[in-house]
Amino acid sequence: MNITVISPGPLSTVQDAGRFGYMNTGFSPGGAMDTYSMRIANLLVGNAPEDGVIEMTLMGMSVSFDGTSVIALTGADMSPKLNGAEIPMYTAVEVKNGDTLSLGFSTVGMRTYLAVAGGFDLPLVMGSMSTNLKCAIGGFNGRKLQAGDVIPLRHSISLSVIGRRSVTPKNDYKNEIKLRVILGPQDDYFTDSGIKDFLSSEYKVSGKSDRMGIRLEGEAVENKNGVDIISDGIATGSVQIPSSGTPIIMMADRQTTGGYAKIATVISSDLKLIAQARAGDRIKFEAVNEKTALKAIRKEKRELAFMQYRFNFAIYKEK
Repeated sequence: MNITVISPGPLSTVQDAGRFGYMNTGFSPGGAMDTYSMRIANLLVGNAPEDGVIEMTLMGMSVSFDGTSVIALTGADMSPKLNGAEIPMYTAVEVKNGDTLSLGFSTVGMRTYLAVAGGFDLPLVMGSMSTNLKCAIGGFNGRKLQAGDVIPLRHSISLSVIGRRSVTPKNDYKNEIKLRVILGPQDDYFTDSGIKDFLSSEYKVSGKSDRMGIRLEGEAVENKNGVDIISDGIATGSVQIPSSGTPIIMMADRQTTGGYAKIATVISSDLKLIAQARAGDRIKFEAVNEKTALKAIRKEKRELAFMQYRFNFAIYKEK
């Protein structure tokens, strides 16, 4: 079975959980920007949570199917339609030979994820099928999807095999976002006043943001003697302060090292919020400790594990 791209939208790429273990050679992990939505989409169709999905940005794509399978859409609501009829988000939906799926502009949020039961039959590059556009590797020929692309699937599956699945979306996307951060590792490069301004100011998401980094506009963060450092590693969510003084939140396709001081790091559980932020959305930062960050990520992992258990148990009961 295959999926044929009719219209790709502005930026649609194949992504998965990311490419790990290669930062020392200059390859960033990449992967889905909103891994929480990615994992839910996969669980809804019976895939492994880290399996490949199609990430669509701001506006969705149109595709046709040449066999029977099950799909799920999560993340930003792009008003999906199957053969012209509206279909729900966060729900397993069966598609059949000749069916056409089409999505429009996102009404809230920034990125939508399409998972297909069985997964994409695409080669792994360094253990991942995530598309790295700068290096032109992974995904579908290392590039964004184009009209006419034919994406092979591993096998066909009907809805009766995986059972009816749906979840109530918790992604309440807002244009005012509070991001929890842990200060450091170079917060000592900034004055007390600068750190206070960073934590109390309201920033706006710049239209120049992309998969490398979410650029913010607003109050410059005051430093002590400049922000240049000896280049060191950059984690997803690192808040880098360049010479302009305005923060950049480093995301999936970030560079592996950087020479600007990092005032803080967004906790893992809040990355999904900034991944869905649109230009003009307002951002505020809140400092928390490691205990709070660990509690949040453990809660998120428990939610996903329970979701997977519930779906699998439902199939077991039916049998």
